[in-house]
Amino acid sequence: MVDGPWKSFENAQQTFDRIIPYQTTTQDLKALGLDPQSSPNVTLLNYSDVLVRFMSSQISSDELEGAVRECIQAKAACKGFEVEQKTLKRARAGNFWADFLNFKRRTEIRGWHFKGMLLVKGDTVVFKQISGLPQITGEELNRNPLGPFQGVGESTLSNLF
Repeated sequence: MVDGPWKSFENAQQTFDRIIPYQTTTQDLKALGLDPQSSPNVTLLNYSDVLVRFMSSQISSDELEGAVRECIQAKAACKGFEVEQKTLKRARAGNFWADFLNFKRRTEIRGWHFKGMLLVKGDTVVFKQISGLPQITGEELNRNPLGPFQGVGESTLSNLF
């Protein structure tokens, strides 16, 4: 789990919806809780990091979106903010006795994962992009045919020698 200010994917998306390229400043970002100095889920990217994220051997700079190209051409005057927050909740499910005695443990996983990218030229946001998983659902299943005796032989043998 990555700590952050949002309670849901929708909350994070609403925050990013308030960011308007070529209008939103770094001061506005701080007011929205997107400050790499005080927010644990905001990574500050330098020019080289931004270049690696957007350029590859198969893409020419002409194919990049104008704001991305503009930021990369600005070199040191360009920086990026990478925002990431993941929330996963785990809940045990299934038969209590099978779980308690360690025969079979089923855990349901629910949550979301938000990722956002901002490019800032000078003190103004010039590009924003979001991605992620608005809804994560899954399950972990652990089976131990010997239940509470699983692994007992190993520890007993190591104590004998």
